[in-house]
Amino acid sequence: MEHRARKRFGQNFLHDPLVIDRIHAAIDARPGERLVEIGPGQGAITQGLLTRSGALDVIELDRDLIEPLRQRLGGLGELRIHNADALDFDLCTLADSEGALRLVGNLPYNISTPLLFHFLDQLDALQDMHLMLQKEVVDRIAAEPGDKTYGRLSVMIQSRCAAASLFRIGPGAFKPAPKVESAFLRLRPLRPLPHPIDDPRLHGRIVAAAFGQRRKTLRNSLSGVVDLDIIEAAGIDPKRRAEELDVASYTRLANLAASATAD
Repeated sequence: MEHRARKRFGQNFLHDPLVIDRIHAAIDARPGERLVEIGPGQGAITQGLLTRSGALDVIELDRDLIEPLRQRLGGLGELRIHNADALDFDLCTLADSEGALRLVGNLPYNISTPLLFHFLDQLDALQDMHLMLQKEVVDRIAAEPGDKTYGRLSVMIQSRCAAASLFRIGPGAFKPAPKVESAFLRLRPLRPLPHPIDDPRLHGRIVAAAFGQRRKTLRNSLSGVVDLDIIEAAGIDPKRRAEELDVASYTRLANLAASATAD
């Protein structure tokens, strides 16, 4: 019996062979690499990854998909299936001492942002990420200062990773077809960080506050979070708005605020 996509898991199964080939070309998996796939579903991307690398870890929440996946693809290489929620899974347990993981996933759109922040918390274990997401989310991640889509997600991810939107994927590439367009995203952790963050939690609070009221000037949106004199000491005009600051400016502001708190 064919598995029917479950709305509660945010399932939309990829089936377009041209899109699948394009994804594999972008990832360019090699033998011996440590690959991890989030949400393999019916194995559209899984098959090629396993064939190219010889071994693959997959994290799948839907138990009904696991045995069909094992039966259909298990003979192609070492397929290690983890029945778990990716939001709770510790990727560091899969990394070895020699190298970091290459993460691949068609992320459920209803939880894509929490998953992205979960991955950011585990960047030490990751070499790169190739992720399929709602196009609107990818546009926000890759946006530059001054763009209307530039926001909290842009700053938080670009502070830690180089982001590249690779190509668009239409709804017809999936079953069932989603009501939105998708895009394929590549994230590569920045090592070393060009702008190290002294206090990541405070940095996150400042970015969230700035964009939480993005129509207001920073003087107002950051009131109660960062003192006016610190904003000015960071070389930032308090009359500017959140989308006008680049990633480096947010890091500089957060580091000054952290230093003032420590004094």
